[in-house]
Amino acid sequence: MSRWKRIAVALGAVALVDVAVFLLLSQPVAVAVELPADHTPDLANGENLFWAGGCLGCHRSDDEEVDDSLPAGGAGFPTPVGTFYPQNLTPDLETGIGGWTGVQFVTAMSRGLAPDGQHFFPAFPYTSYRLMPVEDLLDLRAYLMALDPVHSPPRPPEVPLIGFARRGVGVWKRFGLERGVFTPDPSRSESWNRGAYLVNGPGHCGECHTPRNALMVMDEDRLHQGGPHPRGEGQVPGLTGLVARGRYTDAADLTLALTY
Repeated sequence: MSRWKRIAVALGAVALVDVAVFLLLSQPVAVAVELPADHTPDLANGENLFWAGGCLGCHRSDDEEVDDSLPAGGAGFPTPVGTFYPQNLTPDLETGIGGWTGVQFVTAMSRGLAPDGQHFFPAFPYTSYRLMPVEDLLDLRAYLMALDPVHSPPRPPEVPLIGFARRGVGVWKRFGLERGVFTPDPSRSESWNRGAYLVNGPGHCGECHTPRNALMVMDEDRLHQGGPHPRGEGQVPGLTGLVARGRYTDAADLTLALTY
């Protein structure tokens, strides 16, 4: 065998190994999720989490004939890597989440895995939702299941090489899903911990307002100090030192801004 043929064979072998490793690392992994047997869903808490999470902001339909107070999905969300179309969150059995079990809902919210086993792209901020305890996720699911069902067929993401990209998310998750369930700080007040939970968990503020490292994982050391705009349009401002920077006069002023 000639020298060039030996080199070609060696390169081919390396490429095959690389592909095998990629497929292994990107393989969706079934996650055992245990639901509390004695939990009674709290619809009021679920509704609070729905609004705290701003679910309607992304999941509102762009169909004028659909009630815009329902998270029927469909409106495009453009990003630098492609356009995503958020899921229909109403309990429609065919096009929404009406057929999802509690385990499937918790798995999607905390691990970014769809009921069919595919990876969700992290435009769906499950990296933050995984901070939510199972009980809160079940409360949120109960609230969504109590909404009026809307028939709103899903639209696939418009992402180049989508099959390869989706498997790439599986590799990314090995770095991007390090966060665990939110743990209260015993040195802080109950109200502070509640705010911290809402901001970092269901509110997922850090997804836009935190810088990311080279692996596009949130830099926890610079939490809420400003990050790349999800649409690729410059930077999102930081959320730290808002009063000191003169953005707001006090907490009441900030509350007013968030309310209206």
